[in-house]
Amino acid sequence: MNRNRLRIRTCCLASAVVLAGSTMVVNAAPSAGVSGGLSSAISGVSSESENADSESTVAGGSLSFAKAISDTQNTEDEKKEDTGKEKEAPVAKSEYADIAVAQVDNYVNVRSAATEEGEVLGKLYDKSAATVEDEENGWYKITSGNVTGYVKKEFVVVGDEELAKSVGTRYAKVNTETLKVRTEASMDASVLGLVPGGDDLVVSEEVDGWVKVSMEEGDGYVSTDYVTLTTEYVKAESKAEEEARLAKEEAERKAAEEAARKAAEDAARQSRRSSSSSGASSSSSGGGGSSAPAKNYSAPSGAGGAAVANYACQFVGNPYVYGGTSLTNGADCSGFVMSVYAAFGISLPHSSSAMRGVGYEVSQSAMQPGDIICYSGHVAIYVGNDTIVHASTAATGIKYTSPAAYKSIITVRRIF
Repeated sequence: MNRNRLRIRTCCLASAVVLAGSTMVVNAAPSAGVSGGLSSAISGVSSESENADSESTVAGGSLSFAKAISDTQNTEDEKKEDTGKEKEAPVAKSEYADIAVAQVDNYVNVRSAATEEGEVLGKLYDKSAATVEDEENGWYKITSGNVTGYVKKEFVVVGDEELAKSVGTRYAKVNTETLKVRTEASMDASVLGLVPGGDDLVVSEEVDGWVKVSMEEGDGYVSTDYVTLTTEYVKAESKAEEEARLAKEEAERKAAEEAARKAAEDAARQSRRSSSSSGASSSSSGGGGSSAPAKNYSAPSGAGGAAVANYACQFVGNPYVYGGTSLTNGADCSGFVMSVYAAFGISLPHSSSAMRGVGYEVSQSAMQPGDIICYSGHVAIYVGNDTIVHASTAATGIKYTSPAAYKSIITVRRIF
């Protein structure tokens, strides 16, 4: 049985090798199916065989040849195994992989060391988020806002994409000069509105290269080719930030009741003035086709938020113009706010998203006249009595809207 197996192997080898006397002759070109490496191995065996005697050439040469084939085949197999495998593409790390979300009744302390004896550096409030830097003995080292320190693992959830998405706000920042927001997720869909470069919109849905966003004209779609997507979270508050906030809230609390009363009176008075002006214009237009008299505008008077609100209200009824900054001939939402504040010597950016960083933030419950209210792709001025004045859309122009939270408010900013 062993001889038969040897004979079969020898027969197979004979197709590639011809024994001529005591010399092993190898075909110059490898036969079909024989690799270049195998051909080289055969040539090597042939050279060795030329120095051997006749008997050892046949026997020893065959064994050396068999060994050469075996070694070469193993090498070839290893190469095939190494090169034949498809290189696995590196798995992209999720942007949410290192996000820690606080899951507590109120807040968790951020400490200077991974121990309860560590100094309290700040607070990570419920549903606030942080980036995990390291782990140590049941603690996470995190960075959130201006705070870097340690929180106990049991008070945060890490790497939960759905949770992170639910507590964060997804933004689409425009990276082209002017972006068209469409009614459907298609380049063939009609245009709902325009957004200037550098501005951003709140994203409510992502699908097939498009994102659904919110703007003053309604919800629409933009291609991800023209926006940069980011996620913003509520961050930790440092001790210094907390102390400043509490002091500010105390001052606001003392003035809030009086300011609200005065704001309501001012808004009611301005509303009556606007109605009277509108009635006079209607009467004038009914007489023989003569044009209505030009509207008179008062110059800014006084200082502070209430003065800003009063000044802004007199432009109600004027047109909305995309990219415009004229309070009389037309402005867009940020152009309107910018121009109103410019009359008081305050320089603001012509961008609704950039206005989210001006002044300082106040809570919605503490809003006062003159505060700037920022929405997704839109901005307005609060005038009191749960009412805003804003350059709304091309169809409606500059107008009042109530309640102020007619759509989700991102932040409220106070200048004075």
